[in-house]
Parts: sequence; structure tokens; C-alpha cells
Amino acid sequence: MRQGTKYVVNVLVERCKECGLCINICPKGVLVRGEEFNSRGYRYAVPKNIDNCIGCKLCEYICPDIAIFVVRGEGYEG
Repeated sequence: MRQGTKYVVNVLVERCKECGLCINICPKGVLVRGEEFNSRGYRYAVPKNIDNCIGCKLCEYICPDIAIFVVRGEGYEG
């Protein structure tokens, strides 16, 4: 039985500059552009379809602002 999430995508909201690279590179459409703005006026990336994440970390590697970190989810069995 599945408990928890396989991967967690952490976005450091204040570092994000709305470049969209992470959104475009994700093969599973996990990230979307959020509706809210950070303190610098950028709409930051938001993990929406987290169950689709395969842990490839392409979003983490492509981010020029080091604003995304992908980690293994706690409590995942499956």
C-alpha cells in the first residue's frame, strides 16, 4: 500500500525568477507557474502534479537560481 509521496519538490520561493525553465523541462508536467507573487514580483514555480514526479531532477539541474531541490519522500512505500 502506498503511503506518502515518492518525491518531494521543494521550491525556494524567494529565489525563483519566473524563468520557466523548470516548467518546460519537466517530462511529467509536475511544475506549473503559480498564481501568487514572491516579494520580488515574480510568479514562482509550484509543484502541482507531484504524484507524476519520477525524481529525474532535471528541474533542479536546470534552475539558474538554485531554487529547486528534489528529495525522496518520507513514508513512501511502494
